[in-house]
Amino acid sequence: MDETTRFDIMIESLVELTQQDQAHQTPPAPDLPTLRSVLADASPLPREALFLGLADDGLPVLLNLYDPTPGPLLITGDQGSGKTRLLQTAARATDLLHTPSEIRYVVITPYPKEWNFFKENQNNAGIYSAQNSNAEELLRSLVTWTHNNKGEEQSVLLLIDNIESVIKLNQQVEQNLRWLLARGPSRHVWPIVTLNAARAFELREWMSFFNTRLFGHVENLEESTFITGNSKHTLNHLMAGSQFALLEGNELLNFWNPISD
Repeated sequence: MDETTRFDIMIESLVELTQQDQAHQTPPAPDLPTLRSVLADASPLPREALFLGLADDGLPVLLNLYDPTPGPLLITGDQGSGKTRLLQTAARATDLLHTPSEIRYVVITPYPKEWNFFKENQNNAGIYSAQNSNAEELLRSLVTWTHNNKGEEQSVLLLIDNIESVIKLNQQVEQNLRWLLARGPSRHVWPIVTLNAARAFELREWMSFFNTRLFGHVENLEESTFITGNSKHTLNHLMAGSQFALLEGNELLNFWNPISD
């Protein structure tokens, strides 16, 4: 299709919700490069690549949206570790690198105000409050779209800031989210969600959906051990608000979240 896709049609009746108060965020380190400069240096990137960050060696950390093997992505860390900013980096990089026919994104968040900058961006297909029934409608529409998507190259990013605020809505929401976590990436729907590390053990059943985890600063060693699955991997060295890590084999690969501009 041209400018209107089947996904657009599925969600056109859903409206954006009343904005909420902002959550606490730690400002990024001031000496980091800007996202635009990083993307300019790394370009051209493959059309299937989603930018996630900048490794210590200067190479971009990418997710191949045509390969479902990694499954959905979990961003976890302490409050103030920069989880929301990393989620926004994925959205902003999408705006800068991709056309809507390649990648669209939708956002579910308890704090819609934090996403004001993205409201008019053409790759943005909606910002929904986790406290409103429209988030439930969105997940239902995504499940339907995913069932019908047999090979379209367009990918949809389902960005959920604080998965806990969504799963407690009702049983139908839980069921649809479970389906999207299990099947979405193989049909070009990519859930990327955040979770406070302090809540990970209580939500361990949901943790099992995520083989790919991006770690922010975590001060508590027991929490680090639980979310990484290895007692040798501490996360208190990561700079809150700017630095993350992911497992590459048995080792942690540190990477930076550039400053959005």
